[in-house]
Parts: sequence; C-alpha cells; structure tokens
Amino acid sequence: MSLADLSLDQWRSFDLPTARRVAHRAAEQVGGRVTAVETVEHLNAPLHRVRIERSVQEFALIPGGTVTLGFDPGAWQPTPEQTADFAESLDQGFGHGPDLRAHLARELSPRRTRTLATVLMAVEDENLTELPADMPAVLAARGLRLPSSDEWEHACGAGATTLFRWGDDCPMDRIPYGDADGPQNQPNAFGLRIAYDTYRAELTSDVTAVHGGDGGESVCGGYGQLLAWLPLATAGRNPAMAEFVYGPDGGDLYEDLSTRPVLTL
Repeated sequence: MSLADLSLDQWRSFDLPTARRVAHRAAEQVGGRVTAVETVEHLNAPLHRVRIERSVQEFALIPGGTVTLGFDPGAWQPTPEQTADFAESLDQGFGHGPDLRAHLARELSPRRTRTLATVLMAVEDENLTELPADMPAVLAARGLRLPSSDEWEHACGAGATTLFRWGDDCPMDRIPYGDADGPQNQPNAFGLRIAYDTYRAELTSDVTAVHGGDGGESVCGGYGQLLAWLPLATAGRNPAMAEFVYGPDGGDLYEDLSTRPVLTL
C-alpha cells in the first residue's frame, strides 16, 4: 500500500511496532530520519505520533483517508458563559449576525467530508519570506508545498469535530494572548504546534482563508473573551482578513504571516 493512501482509521488500528515501521518507511521516502514515535490518548483511543526530521526541519505524519471537516453550529450547544460573552460583544458593535451560531456560520467552514492523502506536515509554522503569490515557488525549491485548507483543518483537529482542537470550551476568564497555561499551548494530537497564538496567521493554498490566528486583531480590538479565542478554532477561516491579505493593500503584511509546509509522500 502506498503511504499516501494510509487512512487515519488504519493508522489507529496499528500497534506500536507497526507504527514504527511505517514511520521509518516514510522517513526513507523523503530522505529524513525518525526522531520520535509515541502513543497518546485522543478521542478515547490510542493515537501514534511520529516526528521525522528532514533538512533540520521537523515534520509530523498526518494520516488521511475519508475525514470529516468543518463545524456545524446547529449541532453545537454553547455554554451560558459563551452566550453571555458574545451578547456583550454584540452590544459593543462586534460580531456578525443576531446570535453566536450565526456568527460561527459566517466565520467557520461548513461541515463536510473529504478524502485526503497522508502527508508530512511541519511541526512549526514558518514566517513567509516572500509575497504569498511567490511562496509556492519558494517552497517547491525545497521540495515542499503549501497545505490546502482541508489539509490544515484535518491536521489541526486530528479527527475531532469540536469547536477547538481540544474541545468545545475555552477559558472565559482570560484571552489566549499571554496565557501560558491555556490548552492552546499543548501540542495537538498529531504533535503539531498549531492554533496556538492569535497573533499568528497561517496561509494555505486557499486564498479565501487564513488559519490559526488573525494577526492579533481580535485582541487589540477588544472584541470580548470568546471572540478573542475564536481565531484558534479548527474550522476558522477568517474571510475578512483573507480578503485584506490577498487584496491590493495587504502586500506589505507578508513578513507577519506564516505557513506550514507539507512534504508529499
């Protein structure tokens, strides 16, 4: 079987020795070396994490297959604290739509099913060195590419369909910026440092989306607690910021943006 065809369900069925063999096979395929294989608990079942180093950059193995992406606000039940906080944001002129669910429907990608290939994805995002339109060529020279939005969401959520990669709740007594003890600081299920800082803003091959942060807009704007956390939502797309970044006035921002390179298997 081609490694690219490995599904998340198959990956979860492997024992640790089998996972190690697959990890070494993937490393050999890209000219790298395995630096870690460990097993964690995720969605009430074991999940293997793999790290592979190539050219002094670490990548995580992201199994693909048929996966569920996006977020369904209608099936989600906000906490009373989240509802009250969003109501205060609306009173201050922030937020979209009459209620929290309407806001999420605008800002997050819809629930959907996609079939994705297994890839290696950079554990850490890296700052852009060129304009967004030039980055595909820059990465290609290193044997890399931009992730798609679907790949980014899948890598972030690791099969979870909750609002955030760690669950549906977020601390409502503080904002994420400067919060050293919050859930955003923990590696995700695949071992990625992802959706961890709202001042980050990751680009993919989808020019209509920005992921993992909003460049600090929600924090500096005083939008409220929940709206300050939402840029870290797995399905967050931030269409307004994407329109600005890729518009005529966003060209000078590229040094403040990042991406998460992918190695195709």
